[in-house]
Amino acid sequence: MIKQKILAIIPARSGSKRIPNKNIKNFLGKPLLAYTVEQALACKFINRVFIDTDSLKIAVIAKKYGAEAQWLRPMSLADDKAKVVDSIIYHLNKLKKEQNYEPDYVMILQVTSPLREVDDIKSCWQIMKKGGATTVLTVCPTQPKLYHLDYNNFLKLVNASERAMNNAQAWSVNYILNGCVYIIKTDALLKEKIIITKKTKAVVCEKWRSVDLDTPEDWALAELLYKNKRGIAKRIKQLHGNK
Repeated sequence: MIKQKILAIIPARSGSKRIPNKNIKNFLGKPLLAYTVEQALACKFINRVFIDTDSLKIAVIAKKYGAEAQWLRPMSLADDKAKVVDSIIYHLNKLKKEQNYEPDYVMILQVTSPLREVDDIKSCWQIMKKGGATTVLTVCPTQPKLYHLDYNNFLKLVNASERAMNNAQAWSVNYILNGCVYIIKTDALLKEKIIITKKTKAVVCEKWRSVDLDTPEDWALAELLYKNKRGIAKRIKQLHGNK
């Protein structure tokens, strides 16, 4: 049986405004991106681990922890408006042209998800191997009642069809992308030029592990959660009655 080629790409663009140098900022003793690189390397089914960055400094640090950083993302794909999918397609085309390397699957691992576990990556791969999906990604539960504010600052219910249901348990379960893991079939990615392809399945992660580091508040919370993650997981099991 021919082993599937899986390319893990870790986007790590420079120029973060809310948290300067976010991707290489010290997170409990190591550069933030080190956690993601180490998780990818721990998954033996991953063929290659590749850093997608526009920064030589980030590339050097990524290589120190075992990732590949053979070239930088072009500046045309490095501004705030650049789409990750466009950068990934650029790298895929370059890898094919220069190295004759064509992965069967592309895995995207965000640096800003430090509470991701290796098991989350493995679970997504198991779902993908079962077939029927061209993308498998992670999500987390969110509040069932969703609201927005109109132009007069009045609260409006998004789930208008469920307005009459006052019992929260009667509401449908909602999920949001948490950014921890994306696995996409390469041919579907190149054809549809999107990450969330037409046939997308999901793996559900706990909400408390789904912090995405976008603001200093997120960072502070993530450090607290990470330092206490074993105790938190144990306590949650106890509260669910699984002692």
